[in-house]
Amino acid sequence: MILAHLKQATRARHAAIESQSVLLDRNLSRTTYHACLRRFLGYYAPLELSLLGPHPWLATGLTYEDRRKSQLLTQDLLALGDTSSALALAPQCHALPDLSTPARLFGCLYVIEGATLGGQIISRYLLARLGLTPQSGCSFFRGYGERTGSQWKAFGAHLTRFASQSARDEEIVAGANDTFETLSCWLYPA
Repeated sequence: MILAHLKQATRARHAAIESQSVLLDRNLSRTTYHACLRRFLGYYAPLELSLLGPHPWLATGLTYEDRRKSQLLTQDLLALGDTSSALALAPQCHALPDLSTPARLFGCLYVIEGATLGGQIISRYLLARLGLTPQSGCSFFRGYGERTGSQWKAFGAHLTRFASQSARDEEIVAGANDTFETLSCWLYPA
């Protein structure tokens, strides 16, 4: 039930961030795409440092190490012409979601892992529109490739088990909405 509850409770923020995205725009250029990837890296890199830290949620059996995405963003940006030194100087987000409890961490991961599903649509569009493959600048949106569905199901099982044992559904929702909000503010500053 938690996955359905999260989908409903985050629908407005999810729709808001999607409506601002230019990634499926018919006029998308490589320059715009490149700039988008830099913004994503500025959010994911510091967020993943937080997610990889010692957290009590690790006792749930879920680890984040094999789910990291910032290295895919770096790979894409290098393929698109960035240098390692330029990426090291790129701005990073400091207004990250509150990850102070396992429930809030799971809410954050719901957003981050859920994005891999939408990334499958984006990666097909980027191939058709810009000719980008995972090797030439589209590995981030390709996500886990053929394993995307199974990775999502595995995450969903962990989340469902955690929610049924902890009874912290509203805190999970708060973590997800906080992640959508901070990501939106970073990607699309007013």
